[in-house]
Amino acid sequence: MATHRLPPKVMGQLLKDNGFRKVKIFDADERTMMGLAGTGIETMVAVPNDMLAAVGDYQRAREWVKDNVTKYNFDGGVNIKYVAVGNEPFLKAYNGMFDHVTVPALKNIQRALNEAGYGSAIKATVPVNADVYDSPASNPVPSAGKFRDDIAGIMTDMVRFLNRSGAPLTVNIYPFLSLYGNDNFPLDYAFFDGGGPPKPVVDNGINYTNVFDANFDTLVSALKRIGFGGLPVVIGEVGWPTDGDKHATVPYAQRFYSGLLKRLAARKGTPLRPRARIVVYLFGLMDEDDKSVAPGNFERHWGIFTFDGRPKFPLDLRGNGRPAMPAPARGVRAYLGI
Repeated sequence: MATHRLPPKVMGQLLKDNGFRKVKIFDADERTMMGLAGTGIETMVAVPNDMLAAVGDYQRAREWVKDNVTKYNFDGGVNIKYVAVGNEPFLKAYNGMFDHVTVPALKNIQRALNEAGYGSAIKATVPVNADVYDSPASNPVPSAGKFRDDIAGIMTDMVRFLNRSGAPLTVNIYPFLSLYGNDNFPLDYAFFDGGGPPKPVVDNGINYTNVFDANFDTLVSALKRIGFGGLPVVIGEVGWPTDGDKHATVPYAQRFYSGLLKRLAARKGTPLRPRARIVVYLFGLMDEDDKSVAPGNFERHWGIFTFDGRPKFPLDLRGNGRPAMPAPARGVRAYLGI
């Protein structure tokens, strides 16, 4: 959502230059898809929320798969791995608008993928927000995790289907948002570098020193509660903004990513899944200067790159313990006419 969008081929090259092997996009826009064609980058495409009701009709789901998956299944095409059915459709802010159309859409998209011969290679999933499990007030410790009462039945149906189809559950976790607007939230608890709050959250002998682990394990507990404690989980979004709030700064973002990337490189899981390799999509790649500023101005500054493709701070993207400035986008000056 930018006033000056970089050409898709420039974006595709930016991903390759920095060694990114996976990318998650929020639709299946043709220009974007052609920018990814030939890169080999594993791609998660998406059915937008406003199309969920439509693909609740199976014929429409078949057409969507034909137009947005089959179309790019050619030699040198797009390496599609997942289809995200909606984006955080159960958010409380939506007041139930998508509650009863999401799971039928999920089932139809996976059925259409299966019918088209992609079912073993491409899985449909639903990225959810962490608000699908109850608030910390209701879940004082991760082991108390359970799904919200108003969507517990829907989540159970959805998780049962994901388990049967061999797909992961996708969840977006934002330590920054735990901190945002809550002056009582302990700052160090948002990071991974061992500081933690003055008193760690203690749960059955486990000390939780960061909110990411506590949040993830709350979801694991909620899954266990409905009988699917082993379901794979993908982190669909996690990141830290660099402007627009007192805590949205480059030093804090660098601190957050440093800890996160070190964890990923060490293949260290969470206390309830200590040996699980966590797949994580960073949010996001680029700043978006035309994005809505609800709930705050920081919404336009989530990128690890500026809107014109310049890296903001060093990152240890290769997990070798040596942070370096990411490679910038190439060919941007000519595009912007500078």
